[in-house]
Amino acid sequence: MSDKQITGPHWDLSAEYDGPEDSRIRDDLDELQSLYDRAQALTPELSGPTAVDAAQQIAKWHALATVLLSNVSVFANCLLSVDATDAEAQKLNGALQRYRKQMGDVFEPWSQFVDAASSEQLEQYLSDPEIAPSAFLVEHARSRSHEKLSLSEESLVNGLSQDGIHAWGRLYDQIAGALECEVLVGNETQTLGLAQTTGLLSSPQDGERRAAWQAINQAWTKQEESCAASINAIAGWRLEMCKQRSHHQPVHFLDAPVHMNRIDRAVLDTLMTVAADNKGLVQRAALLQGRAYGKSGFGPWDLRAPAPVLKDNSSSGIPFAEAIDIITQAYGAVHPDLAEFVSMMVSEHWIEGSVSRHKAPGAHCTGFAKSRTPRVYMTYTGGASDVITLAHELGHALHSWVMRDLPETQRSYGMSLAETASTFGETLVRDALLARSNSASERLNILWEEMSALTSFMLNIPTRFEFERRFYEARQARPLHVAEIKQMMAEAWRCWYGDALEEPDEMFWASKLHFYISGLSFYNFPYLFGYLFSLGIYSRREDMGEQFYARYVDLLRDTGRMGANSLAQKHLAVRLDQPDFWQQTINTLSPRVDAFEQVLEEVGL
Repeated sequence: MSDKQITGPHWDLSAEYDGPEDSRIRDDLDELQSLYDRAQALTPELSGPTAVDAAQQIAKWHALATVLLSNVSVFANCLLSVDATDAEAQKLNGALQRYRKQMGDVFEPWSQFVDAASSEQLEQYLSDPEIAPSAFLVEHARSRSHEKLSLSEESLVNGLSQDGIHAWGRLYDQIAGALECEVLVGNETQTLGLAQTTGLLSSPQDGERRAAWQAINQAWTKQEESCAASINAIAGWRLEMCKQRSHHQPVHFLDAPVHMNRIDRAVLDTLMTVAADNKGLVQRAALLQGRAYGKSGFGPWDLRAPAPVLKDNSSSGIPFAEAIDIITQAYGAVHPDLAEFVSMMVSEHWIEGSVSRHKAPGAHCTGFAKSRTPRVYMTYTGGASDVITLAHELGHALHSWVMRDLPETQRSYGMSLAETASTFGETLVRDALLARSNSASERLNILWEEMSALTSFMLNIPTRFEFERRFYEARQARPLHVAEIKQMMAEAWRCWYGDALEEPDEMFWASKLHFYISGLSFYNFPYLFGYLFSLGIYSRREDMGEQFYARYVDLLRDTGRMGANSLAQKHLAVRLDQPDFWQQTINTLSPRVDAFEQVLEEVGL
C-alpha cells in the first residue's frame, strides 16, 4: 500500500444533530412519543361514525411521526456506518427499537382501516387536500390487503420482529463491523478492517486482490455458523409469515419484494428471462477482462479489479478532488443544474469518503427527512471504480433532491426505480471520459469500467437472485447447513458465469450484506432492472434533444407516485412485461463489448 493513502472527506451531520446525546434528539423523540399518544387516543373513533375524520387526523400524525423517527434512525445509522464500535450510537440505535415497535403498533389500526375502507369512505378520506397526495400509496397498499392479519396478530408480529428477524439482521451488522482480516500486502501481513480490505479488491495487482478476497473469506469462514443461523432465521421468519398471510390466497416469498418494487411478477419474469437469454454476451465481456490479465477466466476477486496498468499509463490513483471534477463535468454536460448539484454536495460536506478501520463496507445514499437533504456514504481509496461508485451514489442523491418539494407521501419509490438516476450517472461519467480520451490506454480504462458494470449487473446480480431464490425454495422444508449453502452459492455462480468463471465464491452468501437486510428481501433484481431501465432512458437521450433534461426530471419526480409499468408507458411509451424494451436496451451493449475487444487488441492484451 502507498505511504500516502488516497482518501475522501468526512461528512458533516451537525446540521441535524451534534451527537447521540444531542438535546435535539430528545426533543424529537419526545414529540414522536406525543404523536403516538395522540394517535392512540383517537384510534377508538376509527370504528365509530367519525371514522374517516379520525383516519385523516391520524394520517397527518403518521406523516409527522415518520419524519421524526426516520431522522433519528438515519443519524444513528450514519454514525454506525462510520464506526460500528461507537458505543453511544449503538445505545441510541438500541433505544430506537422501542419507537420502531410503537410505530407499527400505534398506526396499524389506521392502516387496516384505510386498507379495508369502502369506496365511499376512501373517496371521503382522500378528499382532504393534505391526504390526497397519498392516493397512489393507498391504492398500492390496498392491492395486498388480502394478506392482512387481524389487528392483534399484526401487533404481535410487529412486536416479536424486533427481537426476531431484525435482531438477526443487527447481529450480522455487528459481526461485519467488528470483523478483522489478516491480509498479505506485499511481504507484510496486516490486520485491516473489512472496509479497508474490501478496498484492496480494487488493486491493480492480481495477487493483492486475491489475497484480500481470501482474507475476507477466511474472516467470514470463522463466522459461518453464525451467518448460517442468521440467514436461515431471516428466511424462515419470512416464509412463516407468507404461510400465515395465505388465509385468502397463497402468498409467495417473491410477492413482497415485487410489490415493494412496484412491479409485478410478469415484469420480473420477463426481465430475468431476457437477461438469461443474453448472458453469453456478458460472459464474453468477463472472458475479455480475464484475458487482459493473462488469465483464462474471471475470478471472484476480479469483480472490482481496475484496468491492467500499462507501461505508459501507470497511476497512483485518482485524488478525491479530481474525481469530483470528472463527475461535475459529466453531469454538467446534461444540464448546468446537475453540475451545481454535485458542487453543492461537496461544499455542504454531504459526502462521507474517509478510510478507517471500523467503517462498514459498501456504499449507499441516505437522507434526513426533516431537512430533506441527502448524504452519500462510501470508502474512497482512489480506484477508478470508486469514481464510478461516487457517480452512482450522487445519482441517488440527485433523485431525492429533485423530489424534495413534493409531499412526503410522494417521495418514496420502489428499489427498482431507485437505481434509475444512479446508473444513469455511472453511464454519464464513463461516456464523458470516453469522449475526451486521447489514447488507447485511456479508452481501456474507461471501457474497462463499462465492462465491469455490465458483468456486475447482468451476471453478478442475477447470481445473487439465483442463489436467494433457490435458498428460499429449499428453506421451506428445513434450515440448511453451511455446506449446503456453500454448494448452492457455487452452483448459482456457475449457472450465470459459465466458462467465464475461474472459480466460484462459495462464501459470498456470508460476505454479502444484502442477504441479511431484515427489512427487505431479494435486494438484487432491482439493480438489474434499474441498470437496463436507466440505459433504456439513456439511449433515448439524443432523440429527445433539448427536452431531455426536463423530461428526465419529470420522470424521476413521478417515481414516487406511479408504478414502474405506468411510469414506463407514460414517459417512454413501452411495456415492461414484454421483452422488446429490455432486448432493445441490451442490443445497445453489444457494440460496447466489441469496442472493448478492439481496444485490447490496440494495447496488445
